[in-house]
Amino acid sequence: MDLTWLSPILLVLALAGCGYGLIAALLAGRFAARIPARLAADAARPSVTMLKPLCGMEPNLYENLETFCRQDYAGLVQIVFGVQNAADPAIGVVRRLQEAHPSARIDLVIDARQHGSNRKVSNLINMSALIANDVIVLADSDMVVRPDYLERVVAELSAPGIGGVTCLYHGVPAHRGIHAHLSGLAIDVQFLPNVVMGTALKLAKPCFGSTIAFRRTALSAIGGFEAFRDDLADDYAIGEALRIHVGEVAIPNFTIGHTCVDTEMSGLWRHELRWNRTIRNVDPAGYAGSVVTHAFPLALIGALLPGAGHSALVVAALALACRILLCVRLERAFGLEPHAYWLLPIRDMLSFANFSWSFVSGAVTWKGHDYRVVADGTLIPEATLSRDAEATSV
Repeated sequence: MDLTWLSPILLVLALAGCGYGLIAALLAGRFAARIPARLAADAARPSVTMLKPLCGMEPNLYENLETFCRQDYAGLVQIVFGVQNAADPAIGVVRRLQEAHPSARIDLVIDARQHGSNRKVSNLINMSALIANDVIVLADSDMVVRPDYLERVVAELSAPGIGGVTCLYHGVPAHRGIHAHLSGLAIDVQFLPNVVMGTALKLAKPCFGSTIAFRRTALSAIGGFEAFRDDLADDYAIGEALRIHVGEVAIPNFTIGHTCVDTEMSGLWRHELRWNRTIRNVDPAGYAGSVVTHAFPLALIGALLPGAGHSALVVAALALACRILLCVRLERAFGLEPHAYWLLPIRDMLSFANFSWSFVSGAVTWKGHDYRVVADGTLIPEATLSRDAEATSV
Protein backbone atom coordinates (compact mmCIF):
# COMPACT_ATOMS: atom_id res chain seq x y z
CA MET A 1 0.00 0.00 0.00
CA ASP A 2 1.35 3.42 -0.96
CA LEU A 3 1.45 5.61 2.16
CA THR A 4 3.75 8.35 0.89
CA TRP A 5 0.82 10.79 0.88
CA LEU A 6 0.22 10.35 4.61
CA SER A 7 3.55 11.62 5.91
CA PRO A 8 3.10 15.24 4.68
CA ILE A 9 -0.37 15.40 6.27
CA LEU A 10 0.98 14.22 9.63
CA LEU A 11 3.85 16.70 9.47
CA VAL A 12 1.50 19.59 8.72
CA LEU A 13 -0.63 18.58 11.72
CA ALA A 14 2.53 18.36 13.83
CA LEU A 15 3.61 21.87 12.80
CA ALA A 16 0.12 23.13 13.67
CA GLY A 17 0.57 21.45 17.05
CA CYS A 18 3.87 23.28 17.56
CA GLY A 19 2.09 26.56 16.95
CA TYR A 20 -0.68 25.52 19.30
CA GLY A 21 1.83 24.77 22.06
CA LEU A 22 3.58 28.14 21.69
CA ILE A 23 0.29 30.04 21.81
CA ALA A 24 -0.82 28.01 24.84
CA ALA A 25 2.43 28.89 26.61
CA LEU A 26 1.78 32.59 25.99
CA LEU A 27 -1.84 32.41 27.14
CA ALA A 28 -0.93 30.45 30.30
CA GLY A 29 1.30 33.28 31.42
CA ARG A 30 -1.46 35.81 30.83
CA PHE A 31 -4.03 33.64 32.62
CA ALA A 32 -1.89 33.25 35.73
CA ALA A 33 -1.11 37.00 35.79
CA ARG A 34 -4.78 38.06 35.97
CA ILE A 35 -5.82 40.14 38.96
CA PRO A 36 -7.86 37.88 41.28
CA ALA A 37 -11.14 38.80 42.94
CA ARG A 38 -10.80 39.82 46.58
CA LEU A 39 -13.15 40.29 49.51
CA ALA A 40 -12.87 43.48 51.54
CA ALA A 41 -10.88 42.91 54.71
CA ASP A 42 -13.78 44.08 56.91
CA ALA A 43 -16.53 42.33 54.94
CA ALA A 44 -18.47 39.51 56.57
CA ARG A 45 -17.68 36.11 55.10
CA PRO A 46 -20.64 33.91 54.13
CA SER A 47 -20.98 30.57 55.88
CA VAL A 48 -19.69 27.63 53.82
CA THR A 49 -20.45 23.92 53.62
CA MET A 50 -17.78 21.83 51.91
CA LEU A 51 -18.92 18.47 50.53
CA LYS A 52 -16.33 15.70 50.22
CA PRO A 53 -17.66 12.41 48.79
CA LEU A 54 -15.34 9.51 49.66
CA CYS A 55 -14.92 5.97 48.36
CA GLY A 56 -12.19 3.73 49.75
CA MET A 57 -8.71 4.38 51.03
CA GLU A 58 -6.49 6.43 48.72
CA PRO A 59 -2.80 7.29 49.11
CA ASN A 60 -2.35 10.49 51.13
CA LEU A 61 -6.10 10.63 51.85
CA TYR A 62 -5.69 11.99 55.39
CA GLU A 63 -3.15 14.59 54.32
CA ASN A 64 -5.29 15.70 51.37
CA LEU A 65 -8.47 16.03 53.41
CA GLU A 66 -6.69 17.84 56.23
CA THR A 67 -5.73 20.69 53.89
CA PHE A 68 -9.47 21.48 53.73
CA CYS A 69 -9.61 21.51 57.53
CA ARG A 70 -6.80 24.08 57.76
CA GLN A 71 -8.37 27.02 55.95
CA ASP A 72 -7.65 30.64 56.85
CA TYR A 73 -11.27 31.70 56.49
CA ALA A 74 -13.11 34.03 58.86
CA GLY A 75 -16.62 32.68 58.22
CA LEU A 76 -18.35 29.59 59.55
CA VAL A 77 -17.25 26.38 57.85
CA GLN A 78 -18.88 22.96 57.87
CA ILE A 79 -17.27 19.94 56.20
CA VAL A 80 -19.52 17.02 55.26
CA PHE A 81 -17.89 13.73 54.32
CA GLY A 82 -19.95 10.94 52.79
CA VAL A 83 -19.51 7.22 52.14
CA GLN A 84 -21.91 4.56 50.89
CA ASN A 85 -20.41 1.54 52.63
CA ALA A 86 -20.40 1.14 56.41
CA ALA A 87 -17.13 -0.80 56.11
CA ASP A 88 -15.40 1.86 53.99
CA PRO A 89 -11.86 2.45 55.39
CA ALA A 90 -12.25 6.17 54.65
CA ILE A 91 -14.50 6.33 57.73
CA GLY A 92 -11.46 5.83 59.94
CA VAL A 93 -9.73 8.75 58.24
CA VAL A 94 -12.72 11.02 58.94
CA ARG A 95 -12.74 9.93 62.59
CA ARG A 96 -9.05 10.88 62.83
CA LEU A 97 -9.82 14.29 61.37
CA GLN A 98 -12.62 14.82 63.87
CA GLU A 99 -10.24 14.00 66.73
CA ALA A 100 -7.45 16.20 65.34
CA HIS A 101 -9.77 19.18 64.77
CA PRO A 102 -12.30 19.12 67.64
CA SER A 103 -13.28 22.78 67.12
CA ALA A 104 -14.21 22.24 63.47
CA ARG A 105 -17.66 21.13 62.40
CA ILE A 106 -16.96 17.86 60.60
CA ASP A 107 -19.96 15.68 59.78
CA LEU A 108 -20.03 12.17 58.35
CA VAL A 109 -22.84 10.60 56.33
CA ILE A 110 -22.93 6.80 55.91
CA ASP A 111 -25.75 5.97 53.52
CA ALA A 112 -25.87 3.06 51.07
CA ARG A 113 -28.80 4.32 49.00
CA GLN A 114 -28.13 4.38 45.26
CA HIS A 115 -30.10 6.95 43.26
CA GLY A 116 -28.64 6.43 39.78
CA SER A 117 -25.69 4.99 37.90
CA ASN A 118 -23.28 7.74 39.04
CA ARG A 119 -22.15 6.63 42.49
CA LYS A 120 -20.46 9.91 43.35
CA VAL A 121 -23.66 11.87 42.70
CA SER A 122 -25.67 9.31 44.70
CA ASN A 123 -23.27 9.97 47.56
CA LEU A 124 -23.82 13.73 47.20
CA ILE A 125 -27.60 13.26 47.22
CA ASN A 126 -27.31 11.35 50.50
CA MET A 127 -25.03 14.04 51.95
CA SER A 128 -27.15 17.01 50.89
CA ALA A 129 -29.58 16.67 53.81
CA LEU A 130 -26.84 17.88 56.15
CA ILE A 131 -25.98 21.08 54.22
CA ALA A 132 -26.26 23.87 56.80
CA ASN A 133 -24.77 26.95 55.12
CA ASP A 134 -25.33 29.40 52.29
CA VAL A 135 -22.32 28.61 50.10
CA ILE A 136 -21.62 25.05 48.93
CA VAL A 137 -18.18 23.91 47.78
CA LEU A 138 -17.73 20.45 46.24
CA ALA A 139 -14.25 19.02 45.93
CA ASP A 140 -12.98 15.56 45.03
CA SER A 141 -11.19 13.52 47.67
CA ASP A 142 -7.82 13.57 45.88
CA MET A 143 -7.44 17.35 45.92
CA VAL A 144 -4.90 19.23 48.03
CA VAL A 145 -5.27 22.97 48.66
CA ARG A 146 -3.45 25.90 50.25
CA PRO A 147 -4.81 27.66 53.38
CA ASP A 148 -6.16 30.60 51.32
CA TYR A 149 -8.15 28.35 48.97
CA LEU A 150 -11.58 28.93 50.49
CA GLU A 151 -11.07 32.68 50.81
CA ARG A 152 -10.14 32.95 47.13
CA VAL A 153 -12.97 30.72 45.92
CA VAL A 154 -15.60 32.64 47.90
CA ALA A 155 -14.18 35.94 46.61
CA GLU A 156 -14.65 34.74 43.02
CA LEU A 157 -18.18 33.57 43.79
CA SER A 158 -19.03 36.99 45.27
CA ALA A 159 -18.26 38.84 42.03
CA PRO A 160 -21.26 40.21 40.08
CA GLY A 161 -22.84 37.84 37.56
CA ILE A 162 -21.05 34.75 38.86
CA GLY A 163 -23.18 31.67 39.48
CA GLY A 164 -20.38 29.22 40.24
CA VAL A 165 -16.64 28.77 40.58
CA THR A 166 -14.41 25.93 39.43
CA CYS A 167 -10.63 25.51 39.70
CA LEU A 168 -7.83 24.39 37.44
CA TYR A 169 -5.59 21.76 38.94
CA HIS A 170 -2.05 20.44 38.60
CA GLY A 171 -0.58 17.02 39.22
CA VAL A 172 0.96 16.02 42.55
CA PRO A 173 2.61 12.57 42.37
CA ALA A 174 1.81 10.57 45.52
CA HIS A 175 5.08 8.65 45.25
CA ARG A 176 8.29 8.55 43.22
CA GLY A 177 7.12 5.88 40.81
CA ILE A 178 7.18 6.61 37.10
CA HIS A 179 3.44 6.03 36.63
CA ALA A 180 2.46 8.72 39.14
CA HIS A 181 4.82 11.16 37.42
CA LEU A 182 3.41 10.28 34.00
CA SER A 183 -0.07 10.91 35.38
CA GLY A 184 1.03 14.29 36.72
CA LEU A 185 2.56 15.22 33.38
CA ALA A 186 -0.71 14.43 31.60
CA ILE A 187 -2.46 16.98 33.79
CA ASP A 188 0.22 19.65 33.62
CA VAL A 189 1.20 19.59 29.95
CA GLN A 190 -2.08 18.49 28.35
CA PHE A 191 -5.04 19.31 30.54
CA LEU A 192 -3.81 22.72 31.75
CA PRO A 193 -2.81 24.23 28.38
CA ASN A 194 -5.88 22.81 26.64
CA VAL A 195 -8.20 24.42 29.18
CA VAL A 196 -6.34 27.73 29.09
CA MET A 197 -6.49 27.76 25.30
CA GLY A 198 -10.13 26.70 25.15
CA THR A 199 -11.33 29.29 27.64
CA ALA A 200 -9.20 32.11 26.16
CA LEU A 201 -10.69 31.49 22.71
CA LYS A 202 -14.17 30.95 24.21
CA LEU A 203 -14.31 27.48 22.68
CA ALA A 204 -14.83 25.72 26.01
CA LYS A 205 -16.88 26.32 29.14
CA PRO A 206 -15.49 23.75 31.57
CA CYS A 207 -16.35 22.80 35.12
CA PHE A 208 -14.20 20.40 37.12
CA GLY A 209 -14.66 18.08 40.07
CA SER A 210 -11.58 19.68 41.62
CA THR A 211 -13.89 22.44 42.85
CA ILE A 212 -17.47 23.45 42.14
CA ALA A 213 -18.70 26.29 44.34
CA PHE A 214 -22.19 27.81 44.23
CA ARG A 215 -24.89 29.16 46.50
CA ARG A 216 -27.52 27.00 48.14
CA THR A 217 -30.23 28.76 46.14
CA ALA A 218 -28.38 27.82 42.95
CA LEU A 219 -28.54 24.13 43.86
CA SER A 220 -32.32 24.39 44.02
CA ALA A 221 -32.40 26.31 40.74
CA ILE A 222 -30.58 23.53 38.86
CA GLY A 223 -32.78 20.75 40.25
CA GLY A 224 -30.54 19.53 43.06
CA PHE A 225 -27.98 16.76 42.70
CA GLU A 226 -30.75 14.40 41.60
CA ALA A 227 -30.69 15.97 38.14
CA PHE A 228 -27.19 14.54 37.51
CA ARG A 229 -27.51 11.04 38.96
CA ASP A 230 -26.86 9.26 35.62
CA ASP A 231 -24.26 11.60 34.08
CA LEU A 232 -20.68 10.46 33.52
CA ALA A 233 -19.48 14.08 33.33
CA ASP A 234 -21.45 15.22 36.37
CA ASP A 235 -19.10 18.14 37.03
CA TYR A 236 -19.49 19.45 33.48
CA ALA A 237 -23.27 18.97 33.63
CA ILE A 238 -23.51 20.90 36.90
CA GLY A 239 -21.47 23.73 35.41
CA GLU A 240 -23.66 23.85 32.31
CA ALA A 241 -26.81 23.97 34.46
CA LEU A 242 -25.36 26.79 36.57
CA ARG A 243 -24.64 28.83 33.44
CA ILE A 244 -28.16 28.33 32.12
CA HIS A 245 -30.09 28.99 35.33
CA VAL A 246 -27.84 31.11 37.57
CA GLY A 247 -24.80 32.83 36.05
CA GLU A 248 -21.30 32.38 34.68
CA VAL A 249 -18.84 29.86 36.13
CA ALA A 250 -15.60 31.64 37.02
CA ILE A 251 -12.14 30.07 36.92
CA PRO A 252 -9.62 31.75 39.28
CA ASN A 253 -6.02 32.30 38.16
CA PHE A 254 -4.53 29.67 40.50
CA THR A 255 -4.36 25.88 40.48
CA ILE A 256 -4.94 23.35 43.23
CA GLY A 257 -3.25 19.96 43.54
CA HIS A 258 -4.59 16.66 42.21
CA THR A 259 -2.93 13.66 43.83
CA CYS A 260 -1.69 11.18 41.21
CA VAL A 261 -1.74 7.72 42.75
CA ASP A 262 -1.20 5.33 39.81
CA THR A 263 1.32 2.59 40.52
CA GLU A 264 1.00 0.51 37.35
CA MET A 265 0.40 1.08 33.65
CA SER A 266 -3.00 -0.64 33.58
CA GLY A 267 -4.44 1.68 36.21
CA LEU A 268 -2.97 4.74 34.53
CA TRP A 269 -4.40 3.65 31.17
CA ARG A 270 -7.93 3.06 32.55
CA HIS A 271 -7.89 6.33 34.47
CA GLU A 272 -6.91 8.38 31.44
CA LEU A 273 -9.26 6.48 29.16
CA ARG A 274 -12.17 7.49 31.40
CA TRP A 275 -11.01 11.12 31.21
CA ASN A 276 -10.70 10.99 27.44
CA ARG A 277 -14.07 9.35 26.89
CA THR A 278 -15.69 11.87 29.21
CA ILE A 279 -14.25 14.76 27.18
CA ARG A 280 -15.17 13.03 23.92
CA ASN A 281 -18.81 12.78 25.02
CA VAL A 282 -18.93 16.38 26.26
CA ASP A 283 -17.35 17.94 23.15
CA PRO A 284 -16.93 15.41 20.28
CA ALA A 285 -15.82 17.93 17.64
CA GLY A 286 -13.37 19.69 19.93
CA TYR A 287 -11.99 16.39 21.12
CA ALA A 288 -11.38 15.15 17.58
CA GLY A 289 -9.74 18.47 16.70
CA SER A 290 -7.37 18.14 19.65
CA VAL A 291 -5.39 15.64 17.58
CA VAL A 292 -3.08 18.58 16.72
CA THR A 293 -2.02 18.79 20.37
CA HIS A 294 -0.16 15.48 19.86
CA ALA A 295 2.53 17.10 17.74
CA PHE A 296 5.49 14.88 18.68
CA PRO A 297 3.77 11.51 18.06
CA LEU A 298 2.32 12.77 14.77
CA ALA A 299 5.74 13.94 13.59
CA LEU A 300 7.44 10.74 14.72
CA ILE A 301 4.91 8.56 12.90
CA GLY A 302 5.29 10.76 9.85
CA ALA A 303 9.07 10.36 9.98
CA LEU A 304 8.76 6.56 10.01
CA LEU A 305 6.54 6.41 6.93
CA PRO A 306 8.01 5.74 3.46
CA GLY A 307 9.39 8.77 1.66
CA ALA A 308 9.35 11.01 4.73
CA GLY A 309 12.87 12.41 4.34
CA HIS A 310 15.12 14.10 6.89
CA SER A 311 12.77 17.07 7.25
CA ALA A 312 10.35 14.86 9.16
CA LEU A 313 12.96 14.26 11.86
CA VAL A 314 13.50 18.00 12.09
CA VAL A 315 9.76 18.50 12.66
CA ALA A 316 9.78 15.79 15.35
CA ALA A 317 12.69 17.51 17.13
CA LEU A 318 10.91 20.86 16.87
CA ALA A 319 7.72 19.36 18.31
CA LEU A 320 9.61 17.95 21.29
CA ALA A 321 11.37 21.28 21.86
CA CYS A 322 8.03 23.11 21.84
CA ARG A 323 6.67 20.58 24.32
CA ILE A 324 9.54 21.21 26.73
CA LEU A 325 9.14 24.98 26.35
CA LEU A 326 5.42 24.71 27.13
CA CYS A 327 6.14 22.59 30.19
CA VAL A 328 8.68 25.10 31.55
CA ARG A 329 6.31 28.00 30.93
CA LEU A 330 3.48 26.29 32.80
CA GLU A 331 5.76 25.50 35.73
CA ARG A 332 6.74 29.14 36.06
CA ALA A 333 3.26 30.56 35.47
CA PHE A 334 1.52 28.41 38.10
CA GLY A 335 4.44 27.80 40.48
CA LEU A 336 4.68 24.06 39.80
CA GLU A 337 7.51 21.73 40.71
CA PRO A 338 9.91 21.06 37.79
CA HIS A 339 9.23 17.87 35.86
CA ALA A 340 11.57 15.19 34.55
CA TYR A 341 11.64 16.41 30.95
CA TRP A 342 13.00 13.12 29.65
CA LEU A 343 9.56 11.66 30.38
CA LEU A 344 7.85 14.02 27.92
CA PRO A 345 8.31 11.89 24.76
CA ILE A 346 7.06 8.81 26.65
CA ARG A 347 4.15 10.81 28.01
CA ASP A 348 3.23 12.11 24.56
CA MET A 349 3.31 8.72 22.89
CA LEU A 350 1.18 7.21 25.66
CA SER A 351 -1.31 10.09 25.42
CA PHE A 352 -1.64 9.70 21.67
CA ALA A 353 -2.26 5.95 22.02
CA ASN A 354 -4.93 6.56 24.67
CA PHE A 355 -6.49 9.34 22.60
CA SER A 356 -6.73 7.02 19.60
CA TRP A 357 -8.13 4.10 21.59
CA SER A 358 -10.85 6.29 23.13
CA PHE A 359 -12.67 6.22 19.79
CA VAL A 360 -12.88 2.42 19.75
CA SER A 361 -15.60 1.85 22.38
CA GLY A 362 -17.48 3.52 25.21
CA ALA A 363 -16.44 1.27 28.09
CA VAL A 364 -15.02 2.87 31.24
CA THR A 365 -13.94 1.64 34.67
CA TRP A 366 -14.72 3.92 37.59
CA LYS A 367 -13.95 3.14 41.24
CA GLY A 368 -13.82 -0.57 40.44
CA HIS A 369 -17.13 -0.63 38.54
CA ASP A 370 -17.52 -1.12 34.78
CA TYR A 371 -19.81 1.10 32.73
CA ARG A 372 -20.80 1.71 29.14
CA VAL A 373 -21.11 5.34 28.02
CA VAL A 374 -23.96 5.97 25.57
CA ALA A 375 -24.15 8.81 23.04
CA ASP A 376 -25.65 11.40 25.40
CA GLY A 377 -22.97 10.81 28.06
CA THR A 378 -25.18 8.71 30.33
CA LEU A 379 -23.56 5.92 32.34
CA ILE A 380 -25.05 2.43 32.01
CA PRO A 381 -23.61 -0.21 34.37
CA GLU A 382 -22.24 -3.22 32.47
CA ALA A 383 -24.14 -5.50 34.87
CA THR A 384 -27.40 -3.90 33.73
CA LEU A 385 -26.50 -4.41 30.07
CA SER A 386 -25.62 -8.05 30.75
CA ARG A 387 -28.97 -8.68 32.48
CA ASP A 388 -30.85 -7.00 29.64
CA ALA A 389 -28.98 -9.10 27.08
CA GLU A 390 -29.77 -12.30 28.96
CA ALA A 391 -33.44 -11.32 29.22
CA THR A 392 -33.56 -10.60 25.49
CA SER A 393 -31.96 -13.92 24.62
CA VAL A 394 -34.52 -15.75 26.72
